[in-house]
Amino acid sequence: MKRTRLLTAILFIRGSYDIQKNALIWLFQLKQIFMKKLTLTLFVLTVVLFTAFGQKVKLEVGMKAPEWKFTDADGKEFTMASWSGKVLQVNYVDPDVSDLNDVFNDAVKKAREVDKRISSDLFKGFGIVDCESTWKPNALIRTIAGNKAKKYETTILFDYEATLQKNWGLPEDNYTVVILDKNRICRALYTGKVPDSDIEKLIQLIIKLGNE
Repeated sequence: MKRTRLLTAILFIRGSYDIQKNALIWLFQLKQIFMKKLTLTLFVLTVVLFTAFGQKVKLEVGMKAPEWKFTDADGKEFTMASWSGKVLQVNYVDPDVSDLNDVFNDAVKKAREVDKRISSDLFKGFGIVDCESTWKPNALIRTIAGNKAKKYETTILFDYEATLQKNWGLPEDNYTVVILDKNRICRALYTGKVPDSDIEKLIQLIIKLGNE
């Protein structure tokens, strides 16, 4: 009788041990599954956040240019849609090098106003001031922009937060010329001074895009 009770007790203890062992194994497996799912979730979240906030789009020839919204000196808002149906020449300019492409801009002005090769009904050239890239105070920036607006009879807008540096991947402290067709596809992009040898090519491109 005592032997039977002892055997029963041993079997009970062994059974309890097996149950505890299986429970521990189950809990360990459950923890592994949870950690894998957590790791995967964190990875996906990191990728999403990086894509949404960390990655810059670099505008290149053949790409559609992302839209933007800027104001002029009077606070009037403009977007690319403000000149719907027109080829655009966008000059993104650090005020410290505002005269860098005057030769090119003068040639475009001559082709438009004197030679009548570029139609004002089909083309709009304008400037966007990269205010983040300069040490100059806003009052001086507006003076420079106003002089350019009068000289070229055009619109000058102000990018106070380096929006195009982020959205178009344009360099800071520089002068970038972008030619967009009527569908806002980038057809030419120059960083720095437009070479004299390319000026007529760009004028011909503007004329061609305007007739498309």
